[in-house]
Amino acid sequence: MTVKTITKLAIIFFLLVVSEVSAQTVLERKIDSLFVIASSGEVRYRDLVDPAKKAIAELGAPAVPHLIDKFVTKSARERLTIIDILKEIGSPAVPDLIKALDRTDGLIVQRVCWALGDIKDSSATMPLARVSKHKRWQVRDQAIGALGKIGDKRGTEAVMTAFADSIGQVRKAAAVSAGKLHLDNAIPILIGRLGDDFYGARMSAVNSLLGLDTTMVISQLADSINSPNPFVGSLGCYILGQFNNDRARQILFNQVEHGPLEQKSHAAIALIESDPEDLCGYREKIMAMDFDRLTRMKIESAIADIDE
Repeated sequence: MTVKTITKLAIIFFLLVVSEVSAQTVLERKIDSLFVIASSGEVRYRDLVDPAKKAIAELGAPAVPHLIDKFVTKSARERLTIIDILKEIGSPAVPDLIKALDRTDGLIVQRVCWALGDIKDSSATMPLARVSKHKRWQVRDQAIGALGKIGDKRGTEAVMTAFADSIGQVRKAAAVSAGKLHLDNAIPILIGRLGDDFYGARMSAVNSLLGLDTTMVISQLADSINSPNPFVGSLGCYILGQFNNDRARQILFNQVEHGPLEQKSHAAIALIESDPEDLCGYREKIMAMDFDRLTRMKIESAIADIDE
């Protein structure tokens, strides 16, 4: 190969590189121009916001890397705009989003997890499960939440592991995702989480238990209702009261009769609320019992609220 030929090839290669860089620059400028409108809160752009989002989304997968770079923004409006656009692009955005899970910037990674959860493409399940052990708790939180949104049972192990996380927000995400994945095998753990130190984890466990196998939940609550943790008992009573079930009502009545003093009012109120028309005749039995003044006032107030 002559020097002349080599020179020609070098020139061609240079032109191709310059052309590619130029094309990429044009694409990025186009995205940036549209994004200013898409993420604007100004009244003058109000009618142009959705068309601008759609125009970026129509650029498809080539726009994704540049959108990911924008995840460093401190603006909540911009962040939500990026998520909306990536969601609109859908599955074609997933390969680049999965690659971005390996970035060193944890802020970007957690927001990529959020986007993958909203897209709900099952090909992201195992990559999300991998980053669910990330050193940054916000990444773990978003990864576990995304696994629940996607709904792929391959994410089960990661969700179950997250119940033991040291951060309450991650335990909350695990409780939410266990419900979304319909993990009946998580029922004992969710009942344990009723006593979690973090309010969000406790209440998410309540919501998930209400959506899982009723018979299993009632059976295992019967064994746990007298837990030394007062939250387990009081929230357990609430859950039982939400079921239109004779077995649940019997457990509650037993708590009214023989449960800890501080739990009697929770059990009585749950029992009354589970049978608002008093078809089972529990009200008379409850009101005939000897309660302290405060407990009786709570029970009477619950009855008055139902009868209004």
